[in-house]
Amino acid sequence: MAPKLRRSPLYLILLQVFAAPAFAEEAPADVVNVVIFGQGNTRQVQDVSKKDLALALPGSSPLKVLEKLPGVSFQSADPFGAYEWSTRFSARGFNQSQMGFTLDNVPLGDMSYGNNNGLHISRAISSENIGRVTLSQGAGAVGTASTSNLGGTVQFFSSVPTDEFGITGSQTIGSDKTYRTFARVDTGLLSSGTKAYLSVTRQRAEKWKGAGAQDQDIFNSKLVQKLGNSKLTAFFNYSDRKEVDYQDLSVEMANRLGYDWDNYAPDWQRAVNAAKGVYTGKVNSLDDAYYQGSGLRKDSLLGATLDNRFGDDVYLKTTAYHHSNEGQGHWYTPYTPSTNGLPISIRTTEYSISRNGVIADLTAELGQHTFNGGFWAESSLHTLTRNFYNATGGQDTNEFLTNPTSTGFKQNFTTTTTQFYAQDTISLMADKLKLNVGFKSPNVKINAVNVVGTRAAGDLTASKNFLPQLGLNYALTKSDELFLSLSENMRAYQPGVSGPFSQTQTAFNLSAGTIKPETSKTIDAGYRFKTDSLVGSVAAYFTRFDDRLMAVATCAGIVGCPSTFVNVGKVEAKGIEAAAMWTLAKDWSLFNSLTYNDAQYKSNYMDGKTLVDIAGKQVVDSPKLMFKTELSYETPQWFGRVGGKYTDKRFYTYSNDASVPAYWVMNLSTGYKQKNLGGIKDFSIQLNVENLLNKQYFSTIGSNGFQTFDPTGTAQTLLSGAPRQLFVTVSGKI
Repeated sequence: MAPKLRRSPLYLILLQVFAAPAFAEEAPADVVNVVIFGQGNTRQVQDVSKKDLALALPGSSPLKVLEKLPGVSFQSADPFGAYEWSTRFSARGFNQSQMGFTLDNVPLGDMSYGNNNGLHISRAISSENIGRVTLSQGAGAVGTASTSNLGGTVQFFSSVPTDEFGITGSQTIGSDKTYRTFARVDTGLLSSGTKAYLSVTRQRAEKWKGAGAQDQDIFNSKLVQKLGNSKLTAFFNYSDRKEVDYQDLSVEMANRLGYDWDNYAPDWQRAVNAAKGVYTGKVNSLDDAYYQGSGLRKDSLLGATLDNRFGDDVYLKTTAYHHSNEGQGHWYTPYTPSTNGLPISIRTTEYSISRNGVIADLTAELGQHTFNGGFWAESSLHTLTRNFYNATGGQDTNEFLTNPTSTGFKQNFTTTTTQFYAQDTISLMADKLKLNVGFKSPNVKINAVNVVGTRAAGDLTASKNFLPQLGLNYALTKSDELFLSLSENMRAYQPGVSGPFSQTQTAFNLSAGTIKPETSKTIDAGYRFKTDSLVGSVAAYFTRFDDRLMAVATCAGIVGCPSTFVNVGKVEAKGIEAAAMWTLAKDWSLFNSLTYNDAQYKSNYMDGKTLVDIAGKQVVDSPKLMFKTELSYETPQWFGRVGGKYTDKRFYTYSNDASVPAYWVMNLSTGYKQKNLGGIKDFSIQLNVENLLNKQYFSTIGSNGFQTFDPTGTAQTLLSGAPRQLFVTVSGKI
């Protein structure tokens, strides 16, 4: 049990404002409103509870569950939303690499595919062990451990060990030979004040088109130790993931070959013939298909948080963590032959990460004031390598390869991050008015060393001494409140496979002294309300994104200078978000969310001697209109939910000359449960149907980056969404 604390109204507000993960317990199982609308916060914040996560398909990325919230666009080519090459998460027009993510206070970086500073949530923890998820669409708390959160933060909180001994298990089977087993043992509360759990997850599945496995093994553990008035929480998580890629499509390819077109595997001979220029069927290009591609990742993540209590009014949280990663991305390339005579070789992009960090957070309540401050420091070593290996005839090589025949490039990066922050929350007018004033000071220094090849080496530092944040919350009544927030944020430069160090040394030298880190300014205002049958929020926002970075030519093409990373101007986004949960009757509820987001480029730029006229164009992969509706039914034995989401058309060119159509997708979850069935507690059997109406659509866009123009529809940067998929899960506890 947690230590008994003074439950003043100010304390309760701050518990949400600071999203104190050390005390975060998942919502009770009988909570009706599974979306919590951030009551008491000074900014747009919404929570998704464990119950909402449990109704999703087991193994689904929690990011997929968040897509019901206003402002959020989520895309993936697989039914779980966990295939990392295709996963795209954005809020208010800011993409995943411009957002911040944490798990139990530990930074996950920007969760990009070629990650250099973290790992994806689908590898960090099994979805069954997530207790709740908090999304801040505008600006996260100033103490969030992230230097990429231009456009908001997502905080994941793992569930706590139970006070009673128990063994929990679930088994999922379904489409494409999916087989997912989850087992967890809780020790219960021991006499020493200790409680803990261990869990294992094993998932095996085939791709929904083409050939290849999507496999993952996960081990999770968590310990909570009471230490007088303090508490120690520690966890260790391990993931081993192997996933075979889907082929990237273009609009032209989808029309010619079909949405279900994929790579050649296991037909090795057809891949060899294509590499020699001999095409069959409707294939007419070397890039229409390859033999196979895949991504392999092994991660270890451990962290420990000590919560110290100094009386009732002073709290100190200290978190230390370590993350190590080994990864390889495989591509059977027909552009580089093997040294053994075959016209295909295996090209790899190889990653390693070793991160160590510490976060300290001190909170003190002094009358009407609650002061909060602290720091985050991290040292990260990242190695990036491009290797080539001999192909040997189409056998399964979905394993870590060694002994390459050649190396294209190799870079080592050392990234040192420090961030200090401080804020004061003031309670006024008998706690009706809350004023939050704070700032943070991030500093991120990258040192790149070029070991092999011609990619850039050197130093870059992104820092801001003062990034302010201001928030107001005014309670009109006990059930109605207004909020307002203003914030500034910065995104640090990125080492690794993309970013300034992916240039040649010549290009880097041209830009290193003049580029600036990307920054944003956000204004957020809204109204929250709740009655006996209706709870919801309405918010309006305006964001200005400055110093957007991209690679362009800085001279005429005939001169032959390389593309260079430069700042190309600003983006502005404004919009309205609304969401509400309506209890229709005793067992029925209806959830709706609506988003209107107008995100536009506000600056043209020069690419060589060509003016790229994009001012006034919609931001790529940023739908203007989204609408989510979800009808739920629940009795003590039966439950069900059917929902649909509309996503407006999305552009994949900066000039807006090419887009993918708008679409609706519906999902169904239904089942039967019993508190006790034949000695099994919390027994349930659940059916999940993804893409209920079998809609054909493009999900991910920009998988191979965005284009300036695509008048012929040949940009190979799209992925099709999964067709209708059915899964059955049986779970219980003994």
